[in-house]
Amino acid sequence: MPSEHEILAMERQALERWCKGDPLGFLEISAPDVVYVDPYSPKRLDGWPSLKSYYENFRGGVNGATGFGLIDPKVQEWSDTAILTFVFTYHGGRDDGKRWNCVEVYRRTPSGWRIMHTHWSIAQATLAS
Repeated sequence: MPSEHEILAMERQALERWCKGDPLGFLEISAPDVVYVDPYSPKRLDGWPSLKSYYENFRGGVNGATGFGLIDPKVQEWSDTAILTFVFTYHGGRDDGKRWNCVEVYRRTPSGWRIMHTHWSIAQATLAS
C-alpha cells in the first residue's frame, strides 16, 4: 500500500525533528483545520495557529530524547482518509522508556497527505496475563 509507506515516512520524519526540539515537522504536515488533543493541553486545540502556539513551548528540546520507536504502527485507509495508530517510545532523556498511544487522522489534499486530527495519551504499563 503506497500511502501507508508515505504516511509512515512523514510521521517518522516529523518525530525525528520533534526529538531534536523542532516541532515544525508536525506543523508542516498538519492541515489548517487540524484538531489536536493531548493530556498536557488544558483543552482541545483547534486550527494550525493554536497548534503552532502550543508547539512553541517545545521548541529547542523535547525531554532530551536521543531517539524514538514506533511500536506496531498501523495505517487504515479509506478513499481520501487514513488513520495511523501506534505506540511511541522515547529513548534517552528524562522520559526514557515512557510509552504514548497516538492516533493521527490524515486527509489527502492537493498538496499531499495532511494531519487533520491528532490524539496523544499516556500508555498504561503492560499487564501480565
